[in-house]
Amino acid sequence: MQLGLIGLGKMGGNMRDRLVAAGHDVVGYDTNPDISDVRDLPELVSKLDAPRNVWVMVPAGKITQAVIDELGGLLDKGDLVIDGGNSKFTDDAKHEKELADKGIEFADCGVSGGVWGKENGYALMAGGSDANIERLMPIFDALRPEGPRDESFCHAGAVGAGHYVKMVHNGIEYGMMQAYAEGYELLEAKEIVKDVPAAFKAWTRGTVVRSWLQELIAAALEKDGDLSQIEGFVNDSGEGRWTVQEAVEYGVPMPVISASLFQRFFSRQGTDSPAMKAVAAMRNEFGGHAVTKKGEKGIVTDH
Repeated sequence: MQLGLIGLGKMGGNMRDRLVAAGHDVVGYDTNPDISDVRDLPELVSKLDAPRNVWVMVPAGKITQAVIDELGGLLDKGDLVIDGGNSKFTDDAKHEKELADKGIEFADCGVSGGVWGKENGYALMAGGSDANIERLMPIFDALRPEGPRDESFCHAGAVGAGHYVKMVHNGIEYGMMQAYAEGYELLEAKEIVKDVPAAFKAWTRGTVVRSWLQELIAAALEKDGDLSQIEGFVNDSGEGRWTVQEAVEYGVPMPVISASLFQRFFSRQGTDSPAMKAVAAMRNEFGGHAVTKKGEKGIVTDH
């Protein structure tokens, strides 16, 4: 299957490699000419056969909007755009309408897997019409891990549902990371515990708290046993706060996720707590998110 892929960064570049390895024809565009297959979006569109399928994998917000605006002027009726970035679900309805006015189809997809997705596959949460999701199924199947489709892919509902499910997924992730991080800080504080990295590594098999996140913090501690090389400064990419906003809107109690979000805000006030060092380390391990090195000033990069 042929696919145009816009955005070849840490996620998009690995996705291109995985799709090509599965036999798909991918035409990729990135603002970095060293990794781009084409000079610009008009050339990308010209290299795709109609009806075209174009996956957008760029930062949410203004950059995604700019790309979709340009595609709206380049694509033809019957072409399909899918936003696979971390866009807010409310943006999807807007993008769907803007493109529908020109006869262009739209779908959204939350993608989880971080920098490990090329090897392990990605969990996918899609939103859109039955026809458009079925049209993209060969791409979804190539991106997801091997095994039953329903264990790594869901058609969550109408346009916006994919990003909504991914938003809640990331909110849960915030809470899980915070729990591991607080456990790490308590172990570090107790004098009789002499090997905290060994404790986390020992939890990777047989315990009820084992998970991929737990394996990743164990890996981070093997490299830097007391996390002394980083500051406890943690950014957020938006999904956690959107999850809390939705909880307020629907009156859903969400004390754990809310607290984990506020701890990230607190980390930016110079507290440099061991727990937030651990959260920063986990984010770096699974997503390649930048950490603030010891002695450097943290920079807020939300959204």
